[in-house]
Amino acid sequence: MAVSQIALEDEYKKKTGITPDDIKKLRGWLNTQPHLPKDHITDLDLILTYHCCDRSAEVSKQVLDLHYTLKTLFTSFFKDRVVDNKTEDNLHKVLLQPLPTRSREGDGVFYCRLLDYEPRNFDFARSLRSVMMILDLWQYEEGTWPGFVLIFDLDGLKLGHLTRLDVQTIQQFLYFLQEAMLVKIKGLHFLNAPSFMDRLLMMIKPFMKKELLDVLKIHQIGSKTLDPYLPMEALPKGAGGEFKTIEECRDAMLARMRANKDFFVEENKKRVVESLRPGKPKTISDIFGSVEGSFKKLDID
Repeated sequence: MAVSQIALEDEYKKKTGITPDDIKKLRGWLNTQPHLPKDHITDLDLILTYHCCDRSAEVSKQVLDLHYTLKTLFTSFFKDRVVDNKTEDNLHKVLLQPLPTRSREGDGVFYCRLLDYEPRNFDFARSLRSVMMILDLWQYEEGTWPGFVLIFDLDGLKLGHLTRLDVQTIQQFLYFLQEAMLVKIKGLHFLNAPSFMDRLLMMIKPFMKKELLDVLKIHQIGSKTLDPYLPMEALPKGAGGEFKTIEECRDAMLARMRANKDFFVEENKKRVVESLRPGKPKTISDIFGSVEGSFKKLDID
């Protein structure tokens, strides 16, 4: 079933403090930026940006530019996204499930786990590409959340999976997550932590800022320590919860992606034309070489 965008009037009814006039002003600035895909950026995109930047116009401008710049530069995640055989094959190997139950703080919760436990079948970059496709589709449907919680269930993870992780992909994903994803990150949970969890943390911690480390929680195998953050019953059956079975979740997501192929055709148009950028075009080395601090965390007087 194809999803439809949340109605703007419903979005404005949420207690975000965002008004149509705020978005009109942000649109006015956007129209002065020749390199940004302003004909394809919707009012909902602007609302998501303004919300995750705590209604700071100046921070919103920087994050909006960075969001679409990274979607253009990080080609392994965002270039030519389509629901094809590769996408479907990946969704048979990993379960990526937006949960209908909110966290205890009212945040959107995204649950991920392996379906295929064979390390040589694990494609790390492709899996994260799928995560971000589904997140874009979900936000289009639901709009803003108070915050966003990401759960990685490590059930079935083996040491061999760690050899499939590469530094560039980790760096790009965590940079996008922290600096340019249009959400307020309120939690990062690892369930069923294996005995070699320290090795995984050694790979990812160098790319995590204090704000993300502060909301990182590790849950041991079989523990119920997630419950203070999210009711355990919200998880799929077979993963300690009472939601749909893992197989039902997988099949529903495959059907949902197939039904929304056109969404990604349109989303692919939201990319930057660097040749039109005022000043010097941006490159990946510019991003990782010169950007210091988090735009989202800047204090604007």
